[in-house]
Amino acid sequence: MNDASPPESDRAEGAPHPRETLRLFGHEDAVAEILASLGNDRMHHAWLLAGPRGVGKATLAWAVARILLARTGAAGKSGSAPKGLDMSADHPVARRVAALSDPGCLLIRRAWDADRKRLKNWITVDEIRRVNRFLGLTAADGGCRVVIVDAADDMNLSAANALLKLLEEPPGSTVLILVSHQPARLLPTIRSRCRIMRLRELDETEMDLALSEAGIAAASANGLHALANGSVGEAVRLVHEGGLELYGEIMDVIATAPSMDRAKLLKLAERVSARGAERRFDLAARLLDRALARLARTAAGMPPESDVTPGESETLARLGANMGRAHAWAELQQELSARLTHGREVNIDPASLIMDAFLRIEATAAL
Repeated sequence: MNDASPPESDRAEGAPHPRETLRLFGHEDAVAEILASLGNDRMHHAWLLAGPRGVGKATLAWAVARILLARTGAAGKSGSAPKGLDMSADHPVARRVAALSDPGCLLIRRAWDADRKRLKNWITVDEIRRVNRFLGLTAADGGCRVVIVDAADDMNLSAANALLKLLEEPPGSTVLILVSHQPARLLPTIRSRCRIMRLRELDETEMDLALSEAGIAAASANGLHALANGSVGEAVRLVHEGGLELYGEIMDVIATAPSMDRAKLLKLAERVSARGAERRFDLAARLLDRALARLARTAAGMPPESDVTPGESETLARLGANMGRAHAWAELQQELSARLTHGREVNIDPASLIMDAFLRIEATAAL
């Protein structure tokens, strides 16, 4: 992507796009299920790849797309069953898919709003109409056509209803692959018409391999493992958005509870709420959620094995000193997560949201 290209809604900053990622780490069961379907020539017309953000769902979707596009010959008949989903980077299909130029593949995602110079908030019905036009064309060489929707959670209601019609009357020789981070947000009728495959978080070994593939050294691996929750995408975002440093600032403020250092708190609130710092605020909200989760686990007698930032274990042990506080911290985690999300949706001043969140932490610490 050159400097003039708009950002891609389905790409983590600092990482290759999933369509350019030719190795999938982990998820052996999911790969085996896909290969079995291909081997039996019983490939379902619609797949829903569900699981946490950044664990490899889109990478799997693109791997499946490449195999489907590559194994159909000139007569449109399936070739021999593949033994795996890997493909060489110099394969013609891999090159076309990476360039989004394969005539048999269509990507649906949040589009770039050229007038407002930003990504649209939703996948709209206009994007789903592109699927109808795409399916109205004759498939290249009479082969398979693949539609990837990433992420299906981003569809507004009109788009979701339009996609549902396609799922109810699936066109022949077409496979739809929906990537979903929160499948509960999808229409139940959409879920019921898809073959659902749930992908888990990656373990530490798989995370290290995937991060290495993305060009990220393991120097801060322990902190990334703790904060990313098995998500390579989240780990990449943490590295490129200064997440480990910001988590340290958050813990520095929490460490002053139950009499919080107001100067530190004000400085943090200003840093994450400056004009144009929406992504930093979102990162701070996610990291605050991680901090409270680690605090609740400590209070429940399950402290983290290692510190993300120096002195963290002492702070967690002091504020989570007894089992009675575990429930209070867990409830506060859920409450603040919902409040911060809702506050951003209705445009409440972000500095006020952060200040309020930390004052609630202070009040809970004083119990």
